[in-house]
Formats: sequence, structure tokens, C-alpha cells
Amino acid sequence: MREFIEKMRKEGLVVDVKEPCSVDMQAAKMAAGTDKLLYFSQIGGARAVMNLTANRHSLALALGFDEKELVHKLADARFDGKVITDGRLTMQKPDLSRLPIMHHFPKDAGKYLTAGIVFSKWDRVENASIHRMLVLDDHRVAARLVEGRHTHVMLQKALAKGERLPIAVTIGTHPAVTFASCTRVPTGKELAYAAELMGGEIRVKECSNGVLVPDAEIVLEGYIGAERTDEGPFVDITGTYDPVRNQPVIEFTGMYTKPGFIYHGILPGGDEHKMLMGAPYEPKILRAVAGVTEVKNVVLTKGGCGYLHAVIQIKKSTQGDGKNAILAAFAAHTSLKHVVVVDEDIDPLNSEEGEYAIATRVSGDQDILVITGVRGSSLDPCQKPDGTNVKIGVDATVVLGREDDFRRATW
Repeated sequence: MREFIEKMRKEGLVVDVKEPCSVDMQAAKMAAGTDKLLYFSQIGGARAVMNLTANRHSLALALGFDEKELVHKLADARFDGKVITDGRLTMQKPDLSRLPIMHHFPKDAGKYLTAGIVFSKWDRVENASIHRMLVLDDHRVAARLVEGRHTHVMLQKALAKGERLPIAVTIGTHPAVTFASCTRVPTGKELAYAAELMGGEIRVKECSNGVLVPDAEIVLEGYIGAERTDEGPFVDITGTYDPVRNQPVIEFTGMYTKPGFIYHGILPGGDEHKMLMGAPYEPKILRAVAGVTEVKNVVLTKGGCGYLHAVIQIKKSTQGDGKNAILAAFAAHTSLKHVVVVDEDIDPLNSEEGEYAIATRVSGDQDILVITGVRGSSLDPCQKPDGTNVKIGVDATVVLGREDDFRRATW
């Protein structure tokens, strides 16, 4: 992570915050006001960064891709990087009070770890994913484990055998590792994907509980057992408060920190949160849409919380391609709520261009597809009590054969 910070600094994309800063909402407010990387020299007795990859340019820089080719490069992933085990970590007694863990919003239940990657291991399968974690004391947190996701499934298998699930939480990894942990990959391939993104290989160390972890500023080793407690409220991707839920407790048994460690915090509902929620789904949508028409780009928009709205740019060859693209996108990313399909001359990264396409190329009785009673995102405040929602697709492409009627004047 330190190497990436210096790369960002050379690009002029780092704001150094040298004066002392409070972990109690002050840092969160500062992160909300910019998408540049914030480097805090004095926060909670330590150093910290926020907005590590808070925009498309910084993410492309982290992954070593041209920004314009980002989605297509990610869509070509093979998940075949080499993971090399290189020794063991020596742990000390855990003490979360040493870390500048932040309280982000007034009604949050407390201080939350937001950039911690949970590595877990069961039946020789390694998993990695980010879970928000509410600090309970100096060695325990309550983790939001979404039901049916891999960490939750592994925990249920461990509990069914009367055992605890061994885990390790890393904070302050290279952004490629963070991105890989946010991506739906073949089972157990998060580290291999991170290795692929980092040039072909990644070195990891083994914790005393057998869990493998990559290079990180901070590593917390422990277990998830049967203990549960209330977790929340907490601000999630939509900027609204997620409700209180009864969630599993993680008990940490060991802690490793680099000398002069740098803590990483992600602002809930902020630009980095939106990038890490949405960007991993863009290549998945692109691959799905490529099965029905020629697709040029896919963007999950910031205004759509980086997760609920997609703009898909296609090269239309037959009438109906737009609607097929809409259906393919909804199938690929079930949390999508609204999809707009545009032509090659519309920049999907420019919201004004997208609005122009809707204004000039959409006939509401023909080009809007409404699907009711379908599964959506549990994070959407509009979700119905039965868990269903309404999805809307907008075909904002030009009618084939009438291209001249829609051609924009140019010089």
C-alpha cells in the first residue's frame, strides 16, 4: 500500500493532512469533501489514509491499466495468479485501541472497521471479502455477514461441526488485493486474482490459525464462533442507515502491525465505497451483455450509489439489442435497479450525455421496460417487505434506419 501511496503522490493526487485530526467524524467529513487520497499524519495516535481508490483514475493506476480500457481488461481475468507462501507471522496480544478506528456518522452504533479484509479458511478453501465490523472492546468486533455469501456459508459449516471458523483481518493492503476481495470470483480464487492483478504472483504469510494473508499494515488473527450480538445502525452505500441486525462476533487472538503502520479507512457511502462496490461488477455485466450484442463500455454511476444504476454503451446491429442488453445486465448483477443503454456516440461516464440520450431518443411507450416482483438490493430503501423490488430498463438508443434524424451537429 505504501508504494501505491507514493505513486499517487507523484501524480499529485494526495492531500497531506498534517495537523491532528479526530477519529470522531472529523476525518469522515474531510473524506466526504474530496475524491483525492487523504494522508493523515496524526489521527488517533497513528497515521491513516482514506479515499485510497475513490475514483476511476486512481483504481486504474492501482491496477496498472489504462483508464479507458479498465472494464475490458478486468473482463479478461483468468484468476490464475500464483500464490506463494513465504513464512509465518509473529503475533502480539490484540489491542484495537491502538488503531485509529473511526466513528463516521452521528447515529452509527460506534466505531467501525470499514476497510478490513476478512480472510477465512475451511475445508482447504480460502476466501476473502470485506465486512464492516463494529468494535465491541479491545479484542472483539461484530461483523455484518450477509446471509448466503461465502463467509457466512463457511461459518455455518464450521458451526455445524462444533468448531469455530478461523479468520484473519488485514487492514492496509495493496488496492489490487482490496479490489479482488470485493469481486465475485470462482470459489477460493481471491488471492489468485489479486496475484494476477499484481503482475502474476503474490506472496503471503501464514497465521498461527492456518489462514494465509498478503502484505498488510495491520493483521488481526482470530475466530468466528457461535456468539452473536446486535450490529448497527450503520450508514451503507445509499448514504442511509442500515438497520440493527443480530450478527456474529469475531474474537481476535493475535495482532501484527508494521512499524509506524498506516491505517486504512473507507468512508461509508463515500466515493471509495462506491468504486469498490460497483467497479467489480462492471466486467461481469460487460461479459453478459457481450453475449447478446457488441458492448463498448459499462459504468455503474456515482449518482446510482455506484451499485444500483448502470449505463451501458453498445454498438447496435439489430433492433431489440437495447432491450436484450438490459435483460442481460439485470441477470448479471441482480442488485441493479435501473439500466440505461446508449449508443456509441454517448459517453457513459458523462451524466449529461446520458440524460441527453434519454431526452432525445426515448419514447416512453416503447423504450421503457418495467419488471415488477423481482429480487433487488437489500440496501435499497425502496425494497418491499417481501424482499422484492421494481427494475426499470431504458433503451436510449437510436432506432435503426433513422440515424440521420438523430445525428448531432458538429464542426
